[in-house]
Amino acid sequence: MKIATWNVNSLAVRLPQVLDWLRLNDPDVLALQETKMEDHRFPVSEFDRMGFRPVFSGQKTYNGVALITRLPVTDCLHEMPTLDDPQRRVLAASLGDLRIINLYVPNGSEVGSAKYQYKLRWLEALAVWLEQEVRNHEKLVVMGDFNIAPEELDVHDPDLWRDKVLFSLPEREAFFKLIDLGLRDVFRIFEPTQKAFSWWDYRMNGFRRNLGLRIDHILATGSLCDHLGACQIDHDQRAHERPSDHAPVWAVFDS
Repeated sequence: MKIATWNVNSLAVRLPQVLDWLRLNDPDVLALQETKMEDHRFPVSEFDRMGFRPVFSGQKTYNGVALITRLPVTDCLHEMPTLDDPQRRVLAASLGDLRIINLYVPNGSEVGSAKYQYKLRWLEALAVWLEQEVRNHEKLVVMGDFNIAPEELDVHDPDLWRDKVLFSLPEREAFFKLIDLGLRDVFRIFEPTQKAFSWWDYRMNGFRRNLGLRIDHILATGSLCDHLGACQIDHDQRAHERPSDHAPVWAVFDS
């Protein structure tokens, strides 16, 4: 099974890129973040024509998540049961015995800000919920835009980013709390020492200068990781005209 995650930073703007990527890569599941689209505007027919079944949870202008899958889904959740939050940042569904959770973690804006405190509370609630999900599902994938670069390898200049949002110690500790629940960072299994990024700021020629962070992740339970065949970041997609500031990340599991 091939699964992928991609923060598209507006599906209305990048729908042609998403459809092209699906044709070229043929994943079984693609998790999208920042669709920035109300549900009644979601382009269901475009995906239906390609044999995909979209499930989505959106809002106007901000946030929004979707799962684009070839397989029927059951047991969908559109919010964390551990947090009362109107923002559309969570979408969970079961595909047979595989449980998939798609996340768009809050950015946090600036360390110490109200938005940063919201992010930390959000991550605390996520950990409580995922502890239950790990216990209930042997095959579990948690993927999306985490807005956290967990290790120095995941940051182009750790000294520059230290104690700043996306790389602050409380955020990183929250990320590893999720790992401690029984999840593994799939990219680091396959590339344990590679300095690699999935997001580059639009400003200052960030992509051209490779001033990036790895903040888009695929986490999975051990029973799935035992069958990991590949995991890559599709940097080429970031080089397209009018790209998202994020690149897709995909993984293949043999079973």
